[in-house]
Amino acid sequence: MKSRLYYGLLAAYFVMVAFIMYINGVFTGNVTSVSNLIINGVFLGIIGVLFIISIGSFIRLNRLTDELEDAAGDLQAGYKEAGNKNVWASLQEHRGFFEEENLKQAFAKYRAQVKAGRGGRQYTSSCDIEEFINEELLEKVGKNYFNSGISGTMTGLGILGTFIGLSLGLGSFSGDDIYTISDNVGPLLSGMKVAFHTSVYGIIFSLIFNFVYRSIMADAYEKLDFFLTTFRQCAMPPASGSSDENTAAMLVYQANLTNYMKQLLELARGESAVQVKSLENIAQAFLEKLGSAMDAEFKEFGAGMKLAAQSQSANAEGNKALLEAARALVESNRNMQETMAHMMERQDMFAEELNAQKQALADTCGEISGEISSQLHAFEQMRGLYEDKN
Repeated sequence: MKSRLYYGLLAAYFVMVAFIMYINGVFTGNVTSVSNLIINGVFLGIIGVLFIISIGSFIRLNRLTDELEDAAGDLQAGYKEAGNKNVWASLQEHRGFFEEENLKQAFAKYRAQVKAGRGGRQYTSSCDIEEFINEELLEKVGKNYFNSGISGTMTGLGILGTFIGLSLGLGSFSGDDIYTISDNVGPLLSGMKVAFHTSVYGIIFSLIFNFVYRSIMADAYEKLDFFLTTFRQCAMPPASGSSDENTAAMLVYQANLTNYMKQLLELARGESAVQVKSLENIAQAFLEKLGSAMDAEFKEFGAGMKLAAQSQSANAEGNKALLEAARALVESNRNMQETMAHMMERQDMFAEELNAQKQALADTCGEISGEISSQLHAFEQMRGLYEDKN
């Protein structure tokens, strides 16, 4: 019954109109003040127009919420007939589920959103029906932006009528002595009557409208909650994408990540091979140049350099083994989270090892360069001493 309380507005309005006409002598044919009747008629006419607009919005709102309530009942019946199973499969193509235009448009947008979430290779969870059918829709259909200000407008009209009545009464009040003043009391009281009447029915209409408006909106929100709860229970679309499809998509991602790591490892292996070759060339040239002067010492040094080169080769082989291990890991473990975590960990370790190797190689080259410079300097000094003695 809350949704039909706007009939109370009409009843209160007609009662107030009849009362104002009665006290102004319309029914008895003894109209005491035409100006009072005109002012009250104008104010009541304005209030009547506002009431008509509000009642029209309430009727549209009730039509919408009644359809929501009926739709919830249909969903519950279909859910029971299906053996307590989700009825979205039969509902998603049911274009006549709603007849009210606003609900029809909102539900069409919801179906389109659900369908778009299932398209392509990307899968997302189903959107919520409340994103499209919600309190904002009720407030739009019920003209909340208009009705929320009616109560204050009624009070404002009552205050305005008060000032107009007092202005009319005081404007016609004049006199310098008690006799002339007593003759003008009538017009003053007539103006005060207008002020009193407009204030009374302005406040009464404000209170009544505020009660009716809040009751109707509360009933609409209850019906909306009932529909949303029933829809989520009986017809909420399942999450898009099956587990097999998600697994296949993640396997494709794993394969792409493995290829990326393979490229990184191949680049690292190629860089290690270049480093080994360069180190061997340096060692060979150094041994050929200084082998005759300090044969024994530099043979040991050469052996150490070769050992370092072998270490670099072993590191390259280790990188190759790491690639093979990564391939075996992808083939043996298809669990997305563990695979991704492990691969990222190995990638970080490899980056750290590569940086460490680069740093070690740079340090070794620096030491070799310093040692060569020192040995050459010593050799030049020894040759100078030898030449001086001879």
